[in-house]
Amino acid sequence: MLTTKDIVRDPDPILRKKVAEIEKIDDETVSQLKEMREYLVNSQNEETAEKYGLRPGVGLAAPQIGLDKRMLAVYMEDEDGVAEHDYMLINPKVKSHSVTETYLPGGEGCLSVDEDVPGLVHRYQRIKIKALDTEGKPVEIKAKGHLAVVIQHELDHLDGIMFYDRIDEDMPMEPKIGARPVEF
Repeated sequence: MLTTKDIVRDPDPILRKKVAEIEKIDDETVSQLKEMREYLVNSQNEETAEKYGLRPGVGLAAPQIGLDKRMLAVYMEDEDGVAEHDYMLINPKVKSHSVTETYLPGGEGCLSVDEDVPGLVHRYQRIKIKALDTEGKPVEIKAKGHLAVVIQHELDHLDGIMFYDRIDEDMPMEPKIGARPVEF
């Protein structure tokens, strides 16, 4: 079971690396991806998170646990604690996106960044992703709003980009013209 101590912290060099595509989906890769998802599920369960000291997260990319692999997991629950979005994606790619941008009004956080970094991170409001599932079958996801932000945050990790790289240094809390805040 992965715990918070297994999460690689900034400024580890793996977090700045564009990681390799997965050429063969083997048992080890699937097991690692399932562990990543399990961390997210456990981190959102209050009792389990407290027992193991887990920082809550909704997304996790392979470099964040030290792996040079192009894969990520996303797990988001609705307000009733029911799984709303549950993805384990291998070799994900953005196939299309909106022109309109969005942002989380309070900024973004990251399991690999221990301190708060104030500032708005502008991302596409809608995206279409193509990837492979754990069986190697193609999947396509149309995401908008908060889910789109989470997926783009994790995709950035696969390219060695940290969320704070996208914050405007001169006007960190200023929304771009036309950008809309994520609605929950």
